[in-house]
Amino acid sequence: MVHDTTVLMDEKRVFKPSEDVKNRAHVKDWDAEIEKGKDLDKYWSEQAEQFEWFKKWDKVLDDSEKPFYKWFTGGKINLAYNAVDRWIETEKRNQIAILYINERGHEKKITYYELYLEVNKLANALKNLGVKKGDTVSMYLPMCPELLIALLACNKIGAVHSVVYSGLSVGAFVDRMNDAKAKVLFTADGTYRRGKIIDLKKIADEAILQCPTIETIVVVKHTGSDIEISELSGREIFYERLVEGEPVDCPPEPMDAEDPLFILYTSGSTGKPKGVMHTTAGYMVGVATTLRNIFDIHEDDMWWCTGDIGWITGHSYVIYGPLLLGTTTVVYEGAPDYPDLGVWWKIVEKYGVTKFYTAPTAIRHLMRFGARYTNLYNLSSLRILGTVGEPINPEAWMWYYTNVGKEKCPIMDTWWQTETGMHLISPLPVSPLKPGSCTRAFPGIDAQVVDEEGNQVPLGKGGYLVVKNPWPSMFRTLYKDKERFLDVYWKDIPGCVYKAGDMVRQDEDGYFWIQGRSDDVLKIAGHRIGSAEVESAFVSHPAVAEAAVIGRSDPIKGEVIKAFVILREGNELKTQLIEDLKKHVRYELGPVAVLGEIVEVDKLPKTRSGKIMRRILRAQEEGEDLGDTSTLEE
Repeated sequence: MVHDTTVLMDEKRVFKPSEDVKNRAHVKDWDAEIEKGKDLDKYWSEQAEQFEWFKKWDKVLDDSEKPFYKWFTGGKINLAYNAVDRWIETEKRNQIAILYINERGHEKKITYYELYLEVNKLANALKNLGVKKGDTVSMYLPMCPELLIALLACNKIGAVHSVVYSGLSVGAFVDRMNDAKAKVLFTADGTYRRGKIIDLKKIADEAILQCPTIETIVVVKHTGSDIEISELSGREIFYERLVEGEPVDCPPEPMDAEDPLFILYTSGSTGKPKGVMHTTAGYMVGVATTLRNIFDIHEDDMWWCTGDIGWITGHSYVIYGPLLLGTTTVVYEGAPDYPDLGVWWKIVEKYGVTKFYTAPTAIRHLMRFGARYTNLYNLSSLRILGTVGEPINPEAWMWYYTNVGKEKCPIMDTWWQTETGMHLISPLPVSPLKPGSCTRAFPGIDAQVVDEEGNQVPLGKGGYLVVKNPWPSMFRTLYKDKERFLDVYWKDIPGCVYKAGDMVRQDEDGYFWIQGRSDDVLKIAGHRIGSAEVESAFVSHPAVAEAAVIGRSDPIKGEVIKAFVILREGNELKTQLIEDLKKHVRYELGPVAVLGEIVEVDKLPKTRSGKIMRRILRAQEEGEDLGDTSTLEE
């Protein structure tokens, strides 16, 4: 059982929504909505009615082969049709669907009608390449409009897409494409990152030599590099030439509700990446419902999720969720600190961004430099903020709330995973908020804290986070590995419940506090303490911007804490500060937090989705092999 490391001042600090937020919210009563969600069939059936179906479902939930759940069985639907086609006969026809911006200040606005034409042309081109329903198409592209168009074109004709994040190395790239058996690859001449051009095609050229299933490589001229037609191999073609002359009409493929939609490989922070497979209808219903209700999306919103489409956040909440709701989605190609630390806030001001969703790691990075940049720009258009990817420290939450939201924007701290497809634990705009807590389960989700035997633990005590009922956007399996699917997620806890792999506790109000991965739990003198909570304690000190902790062997305590800290400007890790930090952490967490060593670092090993890879720190500390580093940020 995890030791109770409650920080009372955080649990008692509650921020209530303003009347303006409550009046505008789609969901007016949090408790009533949760009560409605207890009838799974009725609740999710009502959510599914927002879409246009070619054939309505026969059954909402088929749980006859647990845990291989099926949703909306018998239904026929197409995602691209619902995300694009259905808007062109409405007033949204000329509304901006995609607002693309890059770090050089360039922009491109694509309306729903223009998107419709481009998707259809590429869909027809894919058919001409021999791509059929069920074939896999891979993308190794930067955050550019062609990436979104390619995904939607796959949806249109029933192809399965598998995006490979454009920062991955050759080895990781090859593994993913060969596992998915991709038939076509989309890549680009390059991408810009902090003013430099990264040559994506060079990486793709090397990888393709080891990918026998790839028949065609489509090359996007993105940076304007001088690649001549004569330099292309026999199976390569430029994107613009591929779609040239293609018809602008393409009928949508009627997809069975359970037909595969995409395969996405996990970030690898806990070992070898897994091919997570999502299907069509349930995924659509889940991501659209959560985005609408959690971020209160309206027709006049300018939505910006800073996630990369190479990860699940980008799939669900950069492209699919926003377009299924008919709103404008900002697609940004660039870093949060280039050409300067105010680039994000400049974009918010210039385009009137209303809803903003980003990762705590980015917030902590920017807060190191204080409020000078958030004060340079007018952020009054913002109405709701959000966080994704990892628990947010209370100190970072407060900085975000005060300096970006100007104490008027509620923060939707969302917990979910690649496997869940959609948010599972999150506030709604009408929820009272506690800095550092992701609040309660989304309506229709039965999340609980249990011990190893599946028994619910008392409030205030830590345990394993499990989900006891199915949800529409849940992954259906691990691609070509059903046994691993069962072993990793469904067998550890009795009762066929989904084990998320995170340690968590609930306070007296039932609010969830994520403590960290179950394999990132420290064992000190017989107590178990979540690494995320120790890191939060460090970051709550005014001298610390970021922290990561691991356990170091100790002959008496079993383990003591070794901390790696990044300090804010103007601080040095000298004797007095070390002593201050030890006292501060002990005060925050109690005597169980035994600190062995604190070291200062310039950066922490992270996945490109922003999660700290503590196993890298452990391996370095113990002189062991680093294992799979394919998703390491650098």
